[in-house]
Amino acid sequence: MGKQTTTALQFFLVFFFSLPAFSSLHKNLKDIQKIRKKIIHVYSPSLKKYRKKTIFRPVNKPPLFDIPVTYNSKVKNWIQYFQTYARKDFKIWLERSSKYLPLIKYTLKQKGLPQDLAYLAMIESGFSSRAVSHASAVGYWQFIKATAQRYGLKISWWIDERRDFQKSTLAAARYLADLYKMFRSWYLAAAAYNMGENRLKRLIRKYKTKNFWVLSRKRDFPTETKNYIPKLIAALLIAKAPRLYGFHHIRPHAPYRYEYFYAPGGTDLVNLSRFLGIPYKKIKRLNPELIHGFIPKYVSSHRIRIPKGYSKLVSKYVSLKL
Repeated sequence: MGKQTTTALQFFLVFFFSLPAFSSLHKNLKDIQKIRKKIIHVYSPSLKKYRKKTIFRPVNKPPLFDIPVTYNSKVKNWIQYFQTYARKDFKIWLERSSKYLPLIKYTLKQKGLPQDLAYLAMIESGFSSRAVSHASAVGYWQFIKATAQRYGLKISWWIDERRDFQKSTLAAARYLADLYKMFRSWYLAAAAYNMGENRLKRLIRKYKTKNFWVLSRKRDFPTETKNYIPKLIAALLIAKAPRLYGFHHIRPHAPYRYEYFYAPGGTDLVNLSRFLGIPYKKIKRLNPELIHGFIPKYVSSHRIRIPKGYSKLVSKYVSLKL
């Protein structure tokens, strides 16, 4: 069996045997490999026969995943959790994803990173700018203040760029790239994103291993991070094929349509929305980084997002206010 056909079969098996109806048929990846070998052994002769008739053609599509996908009992438990207790929330995440995933994946691709890392934002915040953790991590990518500022995000009483989708995504891409350079493993890079790189380095030195699954079994490994990679894989599997996991009638959100405008200090989004004749919530949703909904007077200008096609009206508003 050709390499491309084998790869496709491997990805099919991960999906097929991670479904609830078949989850009891296997306990770990060794079982999947055994089943795969049997399938290849049984069908290889007939496949060779058909290949001669040119029924099979090369598969030119990219793989279904671009980060490693492991299926085990922990991943299975998270899949079941999303299908049951967190079903309502996960459906909301799926519906929001259409608004954000294209730009996240494009940014990651431009930075040479796996596009499946986009699903970190899903499990971190559910693609919500308003998400705040118990550790005061904020925004789509749940940056704590120190890390956010280290990667160039501005945080003050009037602005928090952790809530700016585009800027925080660029910062997250840079951070993940640095983490991968440190650990040379996407599982460890994601784990360090969750727990902090220094703490992970100490645990690697202590236990002399860079295997996430081995480290995650240690007593002093953070509980939240133990669940982080299984949670990511579970979200990734479901999001790639929601119907296979029982998520039907998904209503994708339409992507935001906006353009940029450099607004002067003193611009108030409430007054601007009234002038434009659009709901304040609509323009505030485009600019969640403006904590109080306005630009301070001492700021010379700040680039805001406005609904597409409103540049002339915004220019008129600004000229009247000057």
